Amino acid sequence: MVMARYSSPKVGGLLRRGNTATTTTEKGRILEDLICYIFGKVPGMPITERNTMNVFETEEIDVAFWNDRSERGFHFLPHVILVECKNWSRPVGSAEVAYFVKKLENKGLDFGILVAANGITGSSTDSTRANFEVSMALARGIRLIVITRDEIESLAETDDLVALLKVKLCKLALSGAAQNA
Repeated sequence: MVMARYSSPKVGGLLRRGNTATTTTEKGRILEDLICYIFGKVPGMPITERNTMNVFETEEIDVAFWNDRSERGFHFLPHVILVECKNWSRPVGSAEVAYFVKKLENKGLDFGILVAANGITGSSTDSTRANFEVSMALARGIRLIVITRDEIESLAETDDLVALLKVKLCKLALSGAAQNA
């Protein structure tokens, strides 16, 4: 059964808007819009919150989804999914990855998604730089999946996104590091 198809004009338009945005805040919000669109089309994935600060005003969560765990969607993921969006022209570094892992840990969560337009620093083979932080999070029981712009551009339908996350989770478990699918 084929799930919902993504609108290429919509995805392309958001990506182009992100390219021409003049501030990092605007670039980030546009990437959040795109993530809300592609994840929101997966069955059982209503958006719960966006750009929410914790009560201490020390941590902001870009996007939080409630996952109904639909059999046709992300039945293999936890109910609460936090997503951090980094629409940067360079790979995301270890400090930012470690900070997102800390946010997950502070909330008692064992899974999160980092959308890093240009990936993360270091080598997944040697677990260096930001990849080291992904490996260390896994050793503490926190699974962090990294999704890149290229991977988003390759998605045609929601089945593709579900399959991408399954592949990434398997590779994470096997290698202990972030991997491109």
